Amino acid sequence: MYYCYFDTPIGELLLAGEADLLSMIGFPKGAMRRDPEADWIYNEEPFEVARKQLSEYFSGQRKEFDLPLALTGTEFQVSVLQALLQIPYGETKSYGAIARQIGRPKAMRAVGAANGRNPIPIIVPCHRVIGSSGDLTGFGGGLDTKEALLRLEAENSRGLL
Repeated sequence: MYYCYFDTPIGELLLAGEADLLSMIGFPKGAMRRDPEADWIYNEEPFEVARKQLSEYFSGQRKEFDLPLALTGTEFQVSVLQALLQIPYGETKSYGAIARQIGRPKAMRAVGAANGRNPIPIIVPCHRVIGSSGDLTGFGGGLDTKEALLRLEAENSRGLL
């Protein structure tokens, strides 16, 4: 497993993966804060494209990512991650809407749990999922980070790649 760090407006992110597949982004704080494992190898090269696209995202020049991803988890969890990838930039969906989209309308809590264990936040936009009341709900990078990402997208939601 390779890893590197990438400095962003929300703090230093940990990027990790094997070969050309991005499999994890760790936040600098919150429940999704991650540290590299002892046997991981520091190498920025496998993440050159990911860092470029993240930089474009944070500068307001990119609204869709085009990266090879290693989506992991149960069949249900992967179906939730795939649904998250379909939420348009600058928009939000409720947990209930995601549950209905994947054909499991009563699985709102399970959708929330799968959303919360998303190993590739930002790229797989779990920050775009909100409560049915419109409230921001828990987020692995902290609610202030979720709010910052949603604000960034709201401010830059027109005329992008």
